[in-house]
Amino acid sequence: MKDFWNKRYSEREFVYGIEPNRFFAEQLRTLKPGNIILPADGEGRNAVYAAEKGWNVTAVDYSKSGKEKALKLASDKGVEISYELSDLTEYTFGTEVYDAAAFIYVHLPRSIIKKVYQNVIQSLRPGGRIIVEVYSTNQLGRESGGPKDERVLYTEEKLQDLLSGTNIEWMKELEVDLSEGKYHIGKAMVIRVVAKKI
Repeated sequence: MKDFWNKRYSEREFVYGIEPNRFFAEQLRTLKPGNIILPADGEGRNAVYAAEKGWNVTAVDYSKSGKEKALKLASDKGVEISYELSDLTEYTFGTEVYDAAAFIYVHLPRSIIKKVYQNVIQSLRPGGRIIVEVYSTNQLGRESGGPKDERVLYTEEKLQDLLSGTNIEWMKELEVDLSEGKYHIGKAMVIRVVAKKI
């Protein structure tokens, strides 16, 4: 998979655009800036937006080409982000370091997804917020983006399990109209969540 993402992010344009995910941006505006962790942030559109809003940002991804584009975007926007090049299963997230985290279209194998979520939750301070937007299993068959493997798509029940250790304040599966570069475009079935670490 690393080769897949390096190849995708090596395309000249920002393949998911340079604007932040809309739900992420909406939710971030309701929070007081602090430290935020963004696993699998790819080309850095969400990391850079958070930095523009005053957050101390750490992005983690294993794509070298993604990191290069993220740092260029940050430079173009006049902000700084920390971008760690690492496999999510090997990265040390720490304990009670961050005030917020976001999983924006993070689709990982079942064998590792639970560990990644739990490590990120552990890295949050009590009261820390988690923002999630992911494709649901009902996205299968649509051409608006996302994996074609049901095993790495989400249900509300799966997210409830992954987010154990938090209070889920809001969760909804809905159809949205995506316009995020050339790979997230059109009507899509997603699940959005806001959770708070206990």
